[in-house]
Amino acid sequence: MPNCPKCDKPVYFAERKTSLGKDWHSSCLRCEKCNKTLTPGGHSEHEGKPYCNKPCYAALYGPRGFGRGGGVDSYVYK
Repeated sequence: MPNCPKCDKPVYFAERKTSLGKDWHSSCLRCEKCNKTLTPGGHSEHEGKPYCNKPCYAALYGPRGFGRGGGVDSYVYK
């Protein structure tokens, strides 16, 4: 029986959610930044950790520049 990568407790067949090649408890499959509950296949991954697609993954690891996930300093004038 596999262990959950988040809480390291056994994951039983009836409660498992398979994502990122691992079995998770449904309550443990959450965004690393905002803690939102995720669905298998409906999220992004960075270094083995799950993130919701918008806004967390896009803001942290998405493209930068004018109008893309940044504040006042996101666009560099030359």
